[in-house]
Amino acid sequence: MLHKERTLTQRLDRGPLRTMFVITSMPVGGAETLLVNLMRRLDRELVAPELCCLKEMGPLGEVAANEVTVHAGLIRTKYDHRILARMRKLLDERRIDAVVTVGAGDKMFWGRLAAWMEGVPVILSALHSTGWPDRVGRLNRLLTPMTDGFIAVAANHGRHMIETERFPTEKVTVIPNGVDTYRFRSLPDSGLAVKTKLGIPPAAPVCGIVAALRPEKNHTLFLRAAALAAKQRPDAHFIIVGDGPERARLEKVAMEAGVASCTHFVGSRSDIPQVLSAFDVFALTSHNEANPVSILEAMACEIPVVSTRVGSVAESVAAGSTGYLVEPGDAKALAEHWVNLFTDPALARSLGSAGRTTVEANWSLDRMVKGYERLICDTYDRKCPSVGFGDAASETVMNRSVAE
Repeated sequence: MLHKERTLTQRLDRGPLRTMFVITSMPVGGAETLLVNLMRRLDRELVAPELCCLKEMGPLGEVAANEVTVHAGLIRTKYDHRILARMRKLLDERRIDAVVTVGAGDKMFWGRLAAWMEGVPVILSALHSTGWPDRVGRLNRLLTPMTDGFIAVAANHGRHMIETERFPTEKVTVIPNGVDTYRFRSLPDSGLAVKTKLGIPPAAPVCGIVAALRPEKNHTLFLRAAALAAKQRPDAHFIIVGDGPERARLEKVAMEAGVASCTHFVGSRSDIPQVLSAFDVFALTSHNEANPVSILEAMACEIPVVSTRVGSVAESVAAGSTGYLVEPGDAKALAEHWVNLFTDPALARSLGSAGRTTVEANWSLDRMVKGYERLICDTYDRKCPSVGFGDAASETVMNRSVAE
């Protein structure tokens, strides 16, 4: 394969690094929300972001288009190999300095291959899960030598990428997911308004989940636990935020479980902080995760979390401190924790307060953004033949805008 060679210019002698984030599309989801927030906050003196959606833009792609240049429709069918030529042309015309693929699959493969062939100096891959849809296949693994780095979203996720995905240790960087703690905060009045609109009595306890309606999120477990909790607290209500291919089936499951009348499928929402503020307990019931942003958002809103013990969830949810963890598939344990928190509001408030403190200290959006800026800029600097990794001028620029 032909591989272009580029002559690189020191960052102090040029503008910001033109960085293309490559993803399939931008539906409403955790990884997609993180990407919008990341691109919005990047220091434009260091990094100039653009977005490439291989398929359609999706709702969050349209949101991103208000702030960055968005390209879409590069792949027509699953076996459309002309995407490589289209990607190369795009990277060349936009004079891209860095490519960051988001997620596994086609975007990880075609994005990195096109970037390498065009001589893009920085090639990175960010993953957001420990299983499907972020399981790395054989073809993607073959491109490891031409990849500068792989981005994990939590320490345990980083170990998974080294031990399970078999990426070189020196190429794995952990950049924790981050939440905008100003936007995500407790909004009691808004939460009451949400309950009123849904027909939920003001004093009724509420447990909710925010997750795309896909098989790996295991909403069936959530509904099984809801049925058990409702037997002890008939006044409880359950809110499911998100949409996806599982909706019709899950509505049928709710009916069969006897909780259809107290379960509210509210679809995708743009007012997540307000909806979260209607929850007394936040639940996540996934089969697999890495570092789910929905949990961090709930904690920032001071909602105690009860989650399955999967992926890196235990790094944010400290059992008995910010919430509780149960084994995957254990509907009885989920329900018991929910009912306990419904019954003990003081405990719920204590766990919720500790959760926000944890997010502010460890999972802020600013920390995530600075991590990306540092990785992109440092990787570029290492490729410049006349600039060492510790070059004083480079350090001055980075310390000004990326200091921890």
